[in-house]
Amino acid sequence: GVTALLPAFARDILHVGASGLGLLRGAPAVGALGAALMFTVVPMRTRVGTKMLVAVAIYGVAIACFGLSRWLPLSLALLVVLGWADMVSVYVRQSLLQLTTPNSMRGRVSSISTLSVSASNELGEAESGLLAAVMGPVPAVVTGGLCAVAVCLLWNAWFPELRATDRFPTRSPE
Repeated sequence: GVTALLPAFARDILHVGASGLGLLRGAPAVGALGAALMFTVVPMRTRVGTKMLVAVAIYGVAIACFGLSRWLPLSLALLVVLGWADMVSVYVRQSLLQLTTPNSMRGRVSSISTLSVSASNELGEAESGLLAAVMGPVPAVVTGGLCAVAVCLLWNAWFPELRATDRFPTRSPE
C-alpha cells in the first residue's frame, strides 16, 4: 500500500514535487529489474523458503525505513530495495506454486493466486489511505512495514515446512 501514499510523500514529506514523484514511482521497478537480472546470472538453487521469508522481512523493513526517511536519495534507495525484495518473494512464491501444484489443478490454483495478489494490492492501498487519513502518512507507512515483518515472523513460526523448503521441485506432482 505504500505506493498509494507516494504522492503525499513527494508533496508533503520529501518536498520533491511531480518529478520526484516520478522517481519514487519508478524506484521499485528498478529494484525488481535488478533482482530479475540477478536471477538470470545467479539462479536461486538452495534454501528457497528461507530466502523468501528473508526477502519479505527486508521488504517490510524497507517500507518502515522509507516511512521515516526525509531525504530523497535514501527514500529512492529504500524503494529500490523494496522492489528487489518483492521480486525475490514473488519469484519464489510463483515458482513453488507452479512446481508443486498438480497439472490438473494448476490453472485453477494460479487463478486464485492471481486474484488474491491483485485484491491484496488494492486492499493494501485502501488500507494505507484509511490509516493515513486517521494517523498520517508516516505512521501509516511505518506501521504497514512493521506489520509485514510481523506477518513474516508469524509465517516462519506457523509454517516451518515453508522455511525448510530447500529447493524448487524439478517437476510437478501428478
